[in-house]
Amino acid sequence: MSDIILKMKDIVKEFSGVRALDGVSLDVRRGEVHGICGENGAGKSTLMKVLSGVYPHGNFEGQIEFDGKPVEFRSINDSEHTGIVIIHQELALSPYLSIAENIFLGNERASRGVIDWHDTNAQATELLKRVGLKEKVTTQVLHLGVGKQQLVEIAKALSKDVKLLILDEPTAALNDDDSAHLLDLIRGLRDEGITCIIISHKLPEIRAVADTITVIRDGETVDTFAMTEKDNSESRLIRSMVGRPLDNLFPPRTPNIGEEVFRVENWNAYHPVDTGRKVVHDASFYVRAGEVVGFAGLMGAGRTELAMSLFGRQYGAHVSGKVLKHGKEISTRSVNDAIANGVAYVTEDRKRFGLNLIATIAANITGANLRDVSNYGVIDLHDEIEVAEKYRDSLSIKTDTVTKPVGTLSGGNQQKVVLSKWLNTTPEVLILDEPTRGVDVGAKYEIYGIINKLASEGKAIVVISSELTELLGLADRIYTISEGRITGDVLREEATQERLMQLMTVGEN
Repeated sequence: MSDIILKMKDIVKEFSGVRALDGVSLDVRRGEVHGICGENGAGKSTLMKVLSGVYPHGNFEGQIEFDGKPVEFRSINDSEHTGIVIIHQELALSPYLSIAENIFLGNERASRGVIDWHDTNAQATELLKRVGLKEKVTTQVLHLGVGKQQLVEIAKALSKDVKLLILDEPTAALNDDDSAHLLDLIRGLRDEGITCIIISHKLPEIRAVADTITVIRDGETVDTFAMTEKDNSESRLIRSMVGRPLDNLFPPRTPNIGEEVFRVENWNAYHPVDTGRKVVHDASFYVRAGEVVGFAGLMGAGRTELAMSLFGRQYGAHVSGKVLKHGKEISTRSVNDAIANGVAYVTEDRKRFGLNLIATIAANITGANLRDVSNYGVIDLHDEIEVAEKYRDSLSIKTDTVTKPVGTLSGGNQQKVVLSKWLNTTPEVLILDEPTRGVDVGAKYEIYGIINKLASEGKAIVVISSELTELLGLADRIYTISEGRITGDVLREEATQERLMQLMTVGEN
């Protein structure tokens, strides 16, 4: 039996004359975890869609061999019957069905057309034990967090006698604990003899779990190396991904901090459904002109809830407290009030709350400030495109035209469109919630540069991030939050991961 379970050779895939894959080759050894890295738009997901039959045989050039035999998949069903299962970044579970029903959806345990529920639930229970999920199999998926939903997807894959499991950005939306559990599970599957391909932007994670790493850049394979090689460093990965060394992950910046711009005093917010539960407790903080202030906290600590309740009271019940700008109290009771008073909020979930994915790039950029591109309630398309072109140039949004749907852009470029939308409202205060989530290392560097430029222009900037290294590299001061309470205000030169973690877990059991 060959040591190579998968061989993809000279894969070429075009979209409207544009080559997304240009002769990509990939060899995956049996029983290994093979990491695939690359910037957004490099072709990683396209390659996996070619492999799994999402793009059927005949729609691309090149050859695929699996388990020593040439294969020609014309659908996902074809690849799954061969033992290849892909779990996409956007999970494909039905929220109103139970865990067991989701696991065997399309692969039902039935006799003579009648589902055997005893067998279904019994097998689902065994699969959940395998992935380390302790929920009842009758629980509706809508009651599970994202981390547990990932485990249900893996259980579903295991029910199909999987030989090769493909995970596309499996930890993108997970907290540290869920990510660690998932990586341990992947190692366990490898020990069982299941081959895994993992696509990820989180370079420390992929280096921790992968046996071999392949880097794709601009639709081409540019590097493949085993983690047993002497040079398996993160700097090699970054250099291969972006085509240049990033000696520093953060662009240089000399802070020029001015007078206080924004202050929040004694801010409180209760849960919107369980209105007796307080989520934000007497939060007070301030931001000065030209200052980047970070917010660090564990998942569920109240960071996003604080930001959303501040910006138009989009979250919470019984919201109270004061917001001041330049020492004068302002209203942020509605989104329009917040915008009118120079406050902008870039959401952590750009696809759900930040963008209209089927609308054009231009329409998205101007969407929060239609007044400037309309006359008597009618949008001037020429003005709309002119504004969008300005931001395309200033933020280096990679697109040939601003009239294409924003959903066609890579994650990093979508994030730049969201930033453009809010910069177009000319804010003085900019709250950025997870500004680099789901963004590759090259695009991160560009977004950090944009943040630094905005700070140099005198904007007051708040950055909420789950990545402590990001806050340590960007922020002038860092507030910590735990269980809805601000527990620390740490200067950049005094901040360490250990110090921040200690303050983030104040009150934790």
